[in-house]
Amino acid sequence: MNHKASLLLAALLACAVLPGAALAADAPESAHVLYPVEVVEYTEGDRPRLEKTYILTAGEDPAAIPTADFEREGRTYTLLDLPRRDQTESDAKLHTEAVAVESKSKDMDKILPLLPTTREVTTEDGYTGVLTLDTASVQVEAAGYGSSSRTVTATRSYPNLSDADTALIPKTTEDSGRTLELADVQWQEAGGFYHATATYTGTATSKYATGYIVTANYTGEVSKVSSGGVIYTAIFSGAPIQAQAEPEPTPQAGADSGAGTGGGWSWLVVLPIAAGGAGLAALAVFGGKKLKEKKAWKEFTQCEEK
Repeated sequence: MNHKASLLLAALLACAVLPGAALAADAPESAHVLYPVEVVEYTEGDRPRLEKTYILTAGEDPAAIPTADFEREGRTYTLLDLPRRDQTESDAKLHTEAVAVESKSKDMDKILPLLPTTREVTTEDGYTGVLTLDTASVQVEAAGYGSSSRTVTATRSYPNLSDADTALIPKTTEDSGRTLELADVQWQEAGGFYHATATYTGTATSKYATGYIVTANYTGEVSKVSSGGVIYTAIFSGAPIQAQAEPEPTPQAGADSGAGTGGGWSWLVVLPIAAGGAGLAALAVFGGKKLKEKKAWKEFTQCEEK
């Protein structure tokens, strides 16, 4: 009996689950819908045309573009072609870039080899190109300065002096803008007079460049190509909708026949419901019977024990 009850319960569960499973199987999966960015109607010859333009990004599937026949304003439109075109844009502009190099000399013949004739560049905003050296823009400046000093000397002659006395000799003299001091005096006597040769010394300081910075400009055209997606154009051809002949009415066989027909269809709906109700009723009766049997057996065993 337990086996029969299990089979009956399984049948009832199957009747309840199967319709829901069938509905779930029939439900279509939601798909990503693409919408056109432009719709254009025109006539080619004597045939109407309709174009739908779609712009797809890299992650979108062109298979999602609607291509099935559709009706519009009394016409049926059928797909003719679906051409694809990459949407690319190119922009160019003039660009100048300054460079700086170090040099040990300010001689232009030694500087120019340090500067290549052309340079390949990529700007911060994505433009690329080849620039050419503008030789007229080359400038040289000292990177820094150092200093050096040296001793300089100068001699002065003082003839016909009355006495060999250094007091008669100037203590300083000017030479090339520098002030030199007396360092030595040589005397010569001639005819009662003295001839003095004085030596003056001093320090000369000079400044020199420790190196040079060379700057130059490179000029040329740079360009950038950018992609804006892929353009698909669905081209449809239109044709008038063909009028369909209405079917002739089928003569009715009579009220009894109609009732029979209705009954023939209605039993398909009523039968599962009736089967489910009958199964539940049978299960209830079976359960009640088992409960009574169990109760009676319990009372019988109690009487035996007494």
